[in-house]
Amino acid sequence: MLVLAISGSLQAGSANLHLLQRAVKLSPLGMEMVIFDGLRALPHFNPDLETNEAPVPVQEWRRALARSERLLIASPEYGHSLPGSLKNGIDWAIGSGELERKIVAVTASVSHRERGRRGLKALCDTLGAVSATIVGGEPIVRGPAFEVELKALLQALLVANEI
Repeated sequence: MLVLAISGSLQAGSANLHLLQRAVKLSPLGMEMVIFDGLRALPHFNPDLETNEAPVPVQEWRRALARSERLLIASPEYGHSLPGSLKNGIDWAIGSGELERKIVAVTASVSHRERGRRGLKALCDTLGAVSATIVGGEPIVRGPAFEVELKALLQALLVANEI
């Protein structure tokens, strides 16, 4: 099973990118995980840019989504919502259908259990536009239980069934 891992943060040292890197190493048997780092290259969503064909970064994004069977998104909370770059990426795929009815695990790497919840809710609400099946949805606290919780999320993603 090919899982596309996406960090909602563009920061090089992001805790959410670290979570995805750990997820790659902890992936259960039968799961291949690939980290996508192309959100930063996407232009602002504008349907007028697709008069002939989508810009190359958008084509690459859509191909990566289409090839993947499932997604793992780790995203910080910015201003009580999801980061603009992640929302922009989702917007580019809403009309073209690559995200439609995908199984998507969502989480956030946080320092305290109550952090990140509004951002994850906003992300889940946005993914509702493509009828995504959400797995998880809870932040993972950096600490002693981090890997245990991450493994549990990956296992849930592996066995999740489409509605």
